[in-house]
Amino acid sequence: MPTTERRSEAPSLTVEAKEPTSPNDPMAVRQTFARLILANLLVACAPTIVVGQDPAAGWHQLGGPIRNFQVNSAPLADTWPDGGPPTLWTRPLGEGYSSIVVAGDLLVTMYREEDDEVIIGLDAASGATRWRHAYPAPLAHNGYVDIWLNASGPGPYSTPLLAYGGVFAVGIDGALHALEAETGLVRWSVNLAERFELAEYNAFASSPLAFDGTVIVPLGGSGAGVVALNPASGAVVWRSEPFAVAPGSPVVITVEGRDQLVVVGQQELVGLDPDDGRLLWRHPHENELGLNLSMPVWGADGRLFMSSAYGGGSRMLTLSVIDGRTTPEEEWSTNRMRVHFTNALRVGGMVLGSSGDFGPAFLTALDASTGEELWRDRSFARAHLVYADDKVILVDEDGELALASVTNDGLDVHARHALLTENAWTPPTLVGRTLYVRDRKDILALDLGR
Repeated sequence: MPTTERRSEAPSLTVEAKEPTSPNDPMAVRQTFARLILANLLVACAPTIVVGQDPAAGWHQLGGPIRNFQVNSAPLADTWPDGGPPTLWTRPLGEGYSSIVVAGDLLVTMYREEDDEVIIGLDAASGATRWRHAYPAPLAHNGYVDIWLNASGPGPYSTPLLAYGGVFAVGIDGALHALEAETGLVRWSVNLAERFELAEYNAFASSPLAFDGTVIVPLGGSGAGVVALNPASGAVVWRSEPFAVAPGSPVVITVEGRDQLVVVGQQELVGLDPDDGRLLWRHPHENELGLNLSMPVWGADGRLFMSSAYGGGSRMLTLSVIDGRTTPEEEWSTNRMRVHFTNALRVGGMVLGSSGDFGPAFLTALDASTGEELWRDRSFARAHLVYADDKVILVDEDGELALASVTNDGLDVHARHALLTENAWTPPTLVGRTLYVRDRKDILALDLGR
């Protein structure tokens, strides 16, 4: 059963470095490396509906205003010049795959600088540093070796949250920092692995979310479930019963008028009451490595989509509430779409996402009603997607940026430009007409307006 603590309780806080917990067994170490690398955060398959949003409202969390990678933007250009969309500014940043969150004139993200992780606040109009907060995060604590660092980079993987006047950011080892958004000063900090006694876990990659005066944080790639914290103090508001949490990020949905928290488990989807962490339902979503990396996609039609690589495939669920009890029912499943660590979109009656894991990942469209494959486009590598102004913005892992329209018959590419260097695994952020993108070296602001 979930445990609940009073919101006024004083927090237990620490920023001490934890002792290495990586096992000495070579097979266990290899498995940990694989999970660390493939747990790229950047996960986020999205809910579906674009509701009325102010283009100036910002992009406060992974997935945008309503955590679904869809936004009402300013009108976007239909084509770009030969050199790509105009660049407003660019600056070097550093390693990491954390996406970019924006509130007003403040832009926040995370990166690694040698043995430190850095949370940085930038001026959205110029890219100039407004504040930065660095803290120790030695790579040895996660058992990294050079071959994996060279292949995929050391993170951080999680995307910060802007809420309650603060920044809430989770590092690879579970260091959670709450900073004042305006100044970058520390409100409080806690090492989640130590605070919740996580004996075994993989790199923290899930991105926190805000709900009703709390910050909800999955406890890494552990078996310890989810916690909700007081944003002012870090005190525990509630803690769910233990279950194995995957790197994919959670999302809040509304089922028959009641909010539910959908959490990505290592072999299942789990529904919790976001008010107290109480278990509402669970449904199998198995894969070979326990690496469910993407975010669930909630549709206007009240159906829930989830997709994973490593044999996980895709499934569509209907959630019904009878006598106060939520029951998930699987409508269809298919292996024709296997979203890895990127995101999926519901666009009209289709589901759109890059399908594949270690090999090529082709942009694929499924019929949302039946799961039947509508088409497959092989011209892009694994891509993150944003939907705005009836167009799809794509950023693929090779660094290609594109603007396209989608129909049941295929992909119509209006413009594309090679812009970033691989691995470009960070989801793009769109606020108004400005697109923010990054790779492992630089961050750029682009003008996509007409």
